[in-house]
Amino acid sequence: MGTLFIGKEKVLNKVVQLPVEKIVPNPHQPRKNFDDAELHMLAESIKQNGILQPLSVRKVDDGYELISGERRLRAAKLIGLENVPCIVVDITERNSAVLAIVENIQRQDLSFFEEAIAIEKLIDFYGMTQEDAAIKLGKAQSTIANKLRLLKLSEKEMEMIAENGLTERHARALLRLNTPEQRLYAIERISKGKLNVERAEKLVDEILSDQKEKESIKKRSGAFKDIRLFINTISKAVETMQAAGINAESQKIRSDGYIEYIVKIPITSGRKEEIMV
Repeated sequence: MGTLFIGKEKVLNKVVQLPVEKIVPNPHQPRKNFDDAELHMLAESIKQNGILQPLSVRKVDDGYELISGERRLRAAKLIGLENVPCIVVDITERNSAVLAIVENIQRQDLSFFEEAIAIEKLIDFYGMTQEDAAIKLGKAQSTIANKLRLLKLSEKEMEMIAENGLTERHARALLRLNTPEQRLYAIERISKGKLNVERAEKLVDEILSDQKEKESIKKRSGAFKDIRLFINTISKAVETMQAAGINAESQKIRSDGYIEYIVKIPITSGRKEEIMV
């Protein structure tokens, strides 16, 4: 096996046994949740067959920092192993973070929210564009963009989606809703009704349609308030004239689709002139 180079940094390919207690987790590990049952199954396999693939670590001041292999490290701790096989990598913290993120994404055992967070970290930490990240991960740029859009959901919404076993497509459908209240309501309806993606999208359509109708009613209500303001203005004008000694009269006629106001104001010639409002 030859020596692997990443940029200008050399990877030392010698496998060494390192004390478990000297290995610390990678702070940039994107995976936050580890299934206990899977860890115990892996621990049992390691107990029977040993660790077949060495962990990757890098030297730090007080020991070693894990680059990849956290599941193996956790499983080793479960069965009380004191030492684990490792490859010590001569690499910077920055490239260590990138390798940890890429390795986890490529394994495809992250949740879709963890994957989105990992991609965001990859872009922010390494200064990549979405296009760069897509090339590095072997994914379409549109896929990267869609995954990053999931991070528009709040932490509470993500938790509820994960707890109820909803899919990434469910989550993307929820992004069409405009308010947290709508999304939380939809998540509850989808979860309780065990709605598939197609039915969930129809529910989202219904919520958006209801919102549009409410906004339309609100606009009509606002317009009606404006009309009442004008009517009040006419009434006050007539009252002002009457208070000034002018024998003005008003008549309101309500018809289908409109309101007709007739205001009669005496003029100096003795005739009465009708003003249609």
